Amino acid sequence: MGGVPFPPEGLDHFTWDPVLKQSPNRLWRRYGTDRTVARVLRTLAAFRRAYSESPPVGVGDLSRTRGGEFGRRFGGLGHASHQNGLDVDVYYPRRDRVLRKPERPSEVDRALAQALVDAFVRAGATHVFVGPSLGIRGPRRIVQPLVHHDDHLHARFRP
Repeated sequence: MGGVPFPPEGLDHFTWDPVLKQSPNRLWRRYGTDRTVARVLRTLAAFRRAYSESPPVGVGDLSRTRGGEFGRRFGGLGHASHQNGLDVDVYYPRRDRVLRKPERPSEVDRALAQALVDAFVRAGATHVFVGPSLGIRGPRRIVQPLVHHDDHLHARFRP
């Protein structure tokens, strides 16, 4: 696969381990293609420039070190995708600005969540899965509601 690691933290982001429920996310869970990693970092930097009141954004899983299966045995629900370095989970900003994933939809800053989804659409994501409880919208062929996404968006990029 030739993946590169996503940095554990930066001015615009922190990483979150969805299994251990802590920051940073483990190294082996945050590998992506060089283009995916660069695109996510650029998108988060542009988002924070446009929304300076936003706290750093949480980034969850990308892919395993060498790609491949990332199912339930890796914790939680596992991932049906996230196998080739083209996918990333990004946690919605919380209303209380705490640097951790939101536990319920009421903790999500919906205006910033919508702006974050819009930023990933502008960045060229081919799919952005969002929580069905949040009312987040976007181009139908790209932004699609999907269960288990009320705390984060899932963006997929072209190879």
